Amino acid sequence: MLGLSVGTRCDRDRATIDIAGLWQDSRHREIAWVAVGDVWFLNDKPPLFQTGAHDGFHEAIGDTIVLGMTPKYLESIGLVNAQDQSKEALINAQMRMALAKVSFMPFGLMIDRWRWGVFDGSIKPDHYNQAWWELKAKYQGVGPIAPRGEEFFDAGAKYHVPGNTPYTRYFLSHILQFQFYKALCDAAGHKGPLYECSYYGNKDAGQKYWAMLGKGAGQPWQKTMKEFTGGEKMDGSAVLEYFSPLQEWLKQQNEGQSCGWQAGGPAATPAPAPAKG
Repeated sequence: MLGLSVGTRCDRDRATIDIAGLWQDSRHREIAWVAVGDVWFLNDKPPLFQTGAHDGFHEAIGDTIVLGMTPKYLESIGLVNAQDQSKEALINAQMRMALAKVSFMPFGLMIDRWRWGVFDGSIKPDHYNQAWWELKAKYQGVGPIAPRGEEFFDAGAKYHVPGNTPYTRYFLSHILQFQFYKALCDAAGHKGPLYECSYYGNKDAGQKYWAMLGKGAGQPWQKTMKEFTGGEKMDGSAVLEYFSPLQEWLKQQNEGQSCGWQAGGPAATPAPAPAKG
């Protein structure tokens, strides 16, 4: 995707690419991770610093590459024929992307909201399941299809909970990947809508990404962020810019509608006792 030389491992990986969309995403994401390993190895980075500037950086690395898989990019590598993208096709593509990226954010946030509540004692053991569904109602607007009392432990269905793996990294990565993508597009001199940008083969973008990756965790993340994007803060402006066509379409579709939800009241209640025969 970038103007990088990442060795024969990348070439072998590329040779096995499946043309199905989901496999394409995964393959490009893993190719990016091969490149990251090469960056850290070639820079002789101590093992302690062979990771992202923080966990969110680490998780955003591969998905930044996937965002560059535009129709023009796929055409340039011979996977699709030349085609004019209609407005309807653009909205469909953005909706598909938003359902994967934007709708994940509240879920990614609520996982650690629950974990932190357990750790600080504000969520008591006898309310684990109730708190889980209250947070899902608050952040996602969803609830169980049947009563879920404290005899259930629904949070445990998510591996990261029993595995004690922090989850905020994934929430942050879904913001950072768009910031990183915009930074690479700017480096490549892209003109036009952000969602059309492909920096494939652009050496300026590749060198900029290589330099950021090479820092690893060897300096404060704010410094790495400023060197790469020009600012020290994480923000969602690039997300809004990327999805601006979809946002405008949704405003038109939802005009006059009441959007959102009320998250009041307990989301999980004890299951009713079985009737006695």
